Amino acid sequence: MIAAPTITLEGDANGAPHPPENSYAKFFSGKYVHRTITGGIGHNLPQEAPKAFADAVIEVAGYAK
Repeated sequence: MIAAPTITLEGDANGAPHPPENSYAKFFSGKYVHRTITGGIGHNLPQEAPKAFADAVIEVAGYAK
């Protein structure tokens, strides 16, 4: 179980099967959010979707306050 607050990100064009978003939740006991980033985003979210990636980092950092 992962207790740390977590946001998972997945690109809509990563080429891998996308399990249902709620299938990840069972692995987290802390605050958890999953987001699928749309717009042809692959595996390299920091490069392909830098704003969505940075927003998630800033958001999860705020959970610790």
